Formats: sequence, C-alpha cells, structure tokens
Amino acid sequence: MGMRGGATPHAVASAVTAAALAFVLTACGGDGEGGDDGAKPPGGANTSSSAPAAQQKPQEASTAGDPDTSKTLATVTGAGGFELVLHTAVKDQGGFLTVTGTLKNPTSQTLDAPLEWNGEELQVKKTGPSFAGATLIDKLEKKRYYVLRDTEGYPLTTTGVTTLKAGEEIVVFAQFPAPPATTTQVEFQLPKMSPATIELS
Repeated sequence: MGMRGGATPHAVASAVTAAALAFVLTACGGDGEGGDDGAKPPGGANTSSSAPAAQQKPQEASTAGDPDTSKTLATVTGAGGFELVLHTAVKDQGGFLTVTGTLKNPTSQTLDAPLEWNGEELQVKKTGPSFAGATLIDKLEKKRYYVLRDTEGYPLTTTGVTTLKAGEEIVVFAQFPAPPATTTQVEFQLPKMSPATIELS
C-alpha cells in the first residue's frame, strides 16, 4: 500500500478549533444532485503556504484511534472492487462528527484508489491522496457536509492511501461538522462508491 504524508491525530487535535472557524459548512446551496441543498467548502482556503506538499508534514497515513470494528452501520462497494465497511458515526461535544470504517480489497488483484476520493479542491489536491472527497448528506435539513480541513489545508481524514493489495484492509476515518441534534441519520457518499444511510450516535 502506497503511503504519503497526511493529518495525524495530533494534527487533528491541534487544529480542530481553527478548522471549525475556518470552515462553516452548514450554509445552504444547491449541490446539483437531486436538489438537496448543502454547505460548500471554501475554494482555495489556506493557500498562503508556498512549500510543496511533499515537503509538508512528512508523516504516515493516519487514522483516528481504534474504532469499534465489531459494529457495522453499512457496507458500500464500487470503485473497481473496493469495499468499505462503516463502523461508527459519532458526534462529540466540540461539534464534530467522526465516521470510521474499514477499507477492504476483497479481490485477487491490487486496486488503485480513485483520484476522485481526494476531493476537487485545489488546496486539498496539493496535500496528496486522501478521503477528502467524502461527504455527508442531511436530507432532513437539506445540507451537504464536507470533510474538515486544518489550518494548513490538510483534510481531517485518513491520507496517503494509493493502493490496496489483494486481501488487504485498513481502518480509515473522516471528520465532518456535526449536523444538528435533530438529525439522527445521514447519507454517506464517497465518489465511485455506492451511497449508504448511516445512523448517528
């Protein structure tokens, strides 16, 4: 499995407040899919850094702790054979929602992670392979939530995943702004994978 630099739990902890202030992702706007309204991440955020991505944060691909993999909220498939088992979707008191899962390659060949998983923002693309393209759809509130970024533009999600060998699996996470308390379920979407409705806790 290819690895590149990414946001570690330490980076998540140190930048979480700044990320919340920098990315208020609950403003309504058309998303072009089924008429749902949702929050758009600001384009080009934190573009003041001139250092190449390869020189920033030379860290291993990261995950947010050890999720309870005994739970299964949903299983999504696609992207040429990948399987993603979603384990938890937990709101915390800081106003964030962390989704965890296990990405698997159940095939007999090596699979390449789709570029679409990285997201479309220029700044995020500079940080290398990630799951910044993941989104949550709150159909009740008609809003879309994007993966949070830290103050340097790094997405608060597992990064550095480029390939999975046959039979290989890894634990992954993505952190989003938390929907309101009245929202008990959201639809998880990852490009080139089937969508899935998951319960929040």
